[in-house]
Amino acid sequence: MALNNPALSEKAFSDFKESDFKAGAMTVGGTVGKTMVLLALLMVAAVYTWYLYYQGQDVTGFLIVGLIGSLVTSLITIFFKRAAFVTAPLYVILNGLMLGAISAWTDYSYPGIVINAILITVGTLFLMLAIYTLRIIKVTPGFTLGIVICTASIALVYLIDIILGFFGISVPFIHETGWIGIGISLFIVAIAALNLLLDFHFIETEAQSGAPKYMEWYAAFGLMVTLIWLYMEILRLLSKLNSRN
Repeated sequence: MALNNPALSEKAFSDFKESDFKAGAMTVGGTVGKTMVLLALLMVAAVYTWYLYYQGQDVTGFLIVGLIGSLVTSLITIFFKRAAFVTAPLYVILNGLMLGAISAWTDYSYPGIVINAILITVGTLFLMLAIYTLRIIKVTPGFTLGIVICTASIALVYLIDIILGFFGISVPFIHETGWIGIGISLFIVAIAALNLLLDFHFIETEAQSGAPKYMEWYAAFGLMVTLIWLYMEILRLLSKLNSRN
C-alpha cells in the first residue's frame, strides 16, 4: 500500500534532517535487497510455526503473539522511521509466526492450498512489477486516489466486521462462499495487487529524489505490508473456492 499505507505516505519521506543523508542516499537496488532480507525472515518464521503445527504442537499462542506483536512493531516503524532497520525485521518475523499458523491450519483443511497461494502471490508481484516498469498502468494522481479510496473502504468494512463479531454478527457476504462472496474476494485481491503499483512508484520516486539511506528499510517494510495483505487475501479466496468442492 502507498498513500493508504502509512509506511509509504508522502509525509513519511519528508522532514529529513541534514544528518540523515551522511550515510548515503536511498536506492532502488538497496530497497530490493532489504526487501529480500525481510522476505527471507518472514519465510523462516512461517516455516517454523508450520513445522511445530505438524509436530502436533498447539500454535495458537504464536498466532496471538504474532498478531499483537506485528501490530505494535508496525506502529513503531511508522512513527519512528529511523528505527526501521530493527523494527522491520521484527515485524516480518512476528508476522511470519502468525502466517505460519494460519497457513498450516488452512493447508490441513485444503491440502496444497498454501503453495498455490504463494505461487499466485509471487506471480502477481512480478506481473505488477512488469506492468509498472512498462508503464502499462500509469500511477497518476487520479489512479492513486481511486486505489486509496477502495483500500480505505475495505479497511473500514473489515473494522466494522471485527466490531460486529463481538456481538456474534458479521458483515453479509464477505465470509460466504457463494459467488457474491467470491466476487468480493476477487475485488479485494485486485485492489491489493494494484497497491503494489503505488508501492513501486513511491520507492522509485523517493530514490530518485535522494531520500536518506535508512529509508530503504522503511520502504521495504511498506512493500512487505502490501505483500502480506495480498497473500492473506489470495489464501482467503482459494479457501472459498476449495470449500465449494
